[in-house]
Amino acid sequence: MERVPELLKSKIMSADEAAQLIRTGMTIGVSGFTSVGYPKAVPDALVRSGHARDLTICVGAAVGDEIDGAMVRAGLVKKRYAHQSHKDLRNAINAGTVGYSDVHISHFPMHMNQHTGPKIDVAVVECTAVSEQGLYLAASGGSADAAVRNADKVIVEVNETLPEGLAGMHDIFEIGLPPHARIIPITKPDDRVGTPYIPCPPEKIAAIVLTDRRDEPQKFKPYSKATKTIGENVVKFLKQEIAAGRLPENPGPIQSGVGSVGNAVLSCLASSGFHGLSMYTEVMQDSALNLIEQGVFDFVSTSSIALGEENRRRFYENIDYFKDKILLRPQEITNHPEVVRRLGVISLNTPIEVDIYGNVNSTHIMGTKMMNGIGGSGDFARNARVCIFATESVAKGGLISCIVPMVSHVDQTEHDVQVIITEQGIADLRWKTPRERAELIIENCAHPDYRPMLREYYEHALDVAAGKQTPHDLAQALSWHQRFLATGTMKP
Repeated sequence: MERVPELLKSKIMSADEAAQLIRTGMTIGVSGFTSVGYPKAVPDALVRSGHARDLTICVGAAVGDEIDGAMVRAGLVKKRYAHQSHKDLRNAINAGTVGYSDVHISHFPMHMNQHTGPKIDVAVVECTAVSEQGLYLAASGGSADAAVRNADKVIVEVNETLPEGLAGMHDIFEIGLPPHARIIPITKPDDRVGTPYIPCPPEKIAAIVLTDRRDEPQKFKPYSKATKTIGENVVKFLKQEIAAGRLPENPGPIQSGVGSVGNAVLSCLASSGFHGLSMYTEVMQDSALNLIEQGVFDFVSTSSIALGEENRRRFYENIDYFKDKILLRPQEITNHPEVVRRLGVISLNTPIEVDIYGNVNSTHIMGTKMMNGIGGSGDFARNARVCIFATESVAKGGLISCIVPMVSHVDQTEHDVQVIITEQGIADLRWKTPRERAELIIENCAHPDYRPMLREYYEHALDVAAGKQTPHDLAQALSWHQRFLATGTMKP
């Protein structure tokens, strides 16, 4: 495939020239998802020139330093939507210098399509190639299709380091808007229902920039004894469900949240004895690539291929092998409740903390400091066949308990959370009353250092609570968080 057809070659220009199309106060829609497939040259040119400030950046998930780091440090970003994970952006959000509104991954493109927020002035999109029909994206889907659809003009970065085999790995499907939204005809993860490119008329393309800058490789923490045990407990739970007849021998597609814990947990499937499984997820990480090669996964449907340096090289060098086993979709499709519910997805996500009644905090440290955002965990938690939240029982070397009397911020309520798994054990919360949940979570999931403290709080709450359905002592419910802020540990 020719990366730029003859018809469009007149639009090729430098990144500095293309950046001049962006002006102060504009809203920019950006491709990329988990630091994969995002533009790099034009953001870098914006930082060098500094001519455009007070920008609103709309991108479905975290992107690399060129946008979420350098542009923030240069003071160019006024607001940022939706998910993020860069430390400099996070610090700016928590300092109040960058405005941030957290949004469910599946909802964000819909909000752009419904024009509930600012109008997209310019879309900046990294591609493998561009054609007269449209844009062949890089190794992510994200919200790029919505950005292109709603932008007044489009700047395309054609990354010539990407293998041409990426072209064709995407499946772009437009749902449309209610009351005439289309049914999404996906009945299994490998169903193709759209086009391999984002439709985009040539006249909408304002600039094409040729680039050779690679994505930032994902960095995962080494597997620990705790994360390995968590993974083993996840496998144990799945096998128990199969034995009880609640899941088939080949259980439904698996979703795994991004991050080191999810990557480690998923890797435990390699020795599980499972074969021929599939994924329907938003992010494919290192462990999933390995599981494809090992025959554990037959197929992965995802919105991003977020790999470490070595695995990324292996993926690109063997693109023809993986091309029939991986499909890239927009985030609105990977996370859509309709499809998640129909396929019977088993969701695996990592919380910041869980309380004794099964409420989950996925976003805020000590109730006020934004971490990364809710991402897709809420999309899957409410709609999955089985919703699992897996975490180590403690953090910061034991200074923080991840099982607390009351979460300091609620993202997933007790109504959505079905199973809690730590290295200590499994708490199946389905059909359990709040008090039954409390007993299970404390006994099965809490760290031994904090288990007596949790028992003491719960027994005290039973004595003083105004109602016994969900007993709390409101004066003490957040005292663990207050103690940590005052002393640096939740321990007395």
